[in-house]
Amino acid sequence: MAGKSFEFRLITPTGKLVDAPASSVTFPAHDGLMGVLPDRASTVVKLGMGELKVSIADSAKGQGGQRSFFVEDGFAQMVNGRLTVLAARAVPAEEISESSAQAELAAAESRTASGPNATETLRRERDRARQKLTIARSRTGKGI
Repeated sequence: MAGKSFEFRLITPTGKLVDAPASSVTFPAHDGLMGVLPDRASTVVKLGMGELKVSIADSAKGQGGQRSFFVEDGFAQMVNGRLTVLAARAVPAEEISESSAQAELAAAESRTASGPNATETLRRERDRARQKLTIARSRTGKGI
């Protein structure tokens, strides 16, 4: 498997965040965590909410490395050696601070649900804040 990679793209409505060769990618599918390696069979998957991790392969453009993002909603498609993740929302992990995630969680937990679909909206806000807090804490080695 050494030296093998596949093309990886992470795209949001505001633009392309990553376009690079990858040796592996893990991301939250709607029904659990999914991993992709080179030579993966074609698939289309609905995204969930959580952390996307990509191992960028070494290439002529430079050395590889690890990148991490919070992603939410959208789709992932693996076809012909290219994984394209179209996310409604994606935030690089380095832009998520523990203090901002804690403040977001505190604000979401202080709200009360009222109106149609308010309970589901509130649940998603709380889940989003918890996921961001987990990502921020994993970057600092604190765990959750």
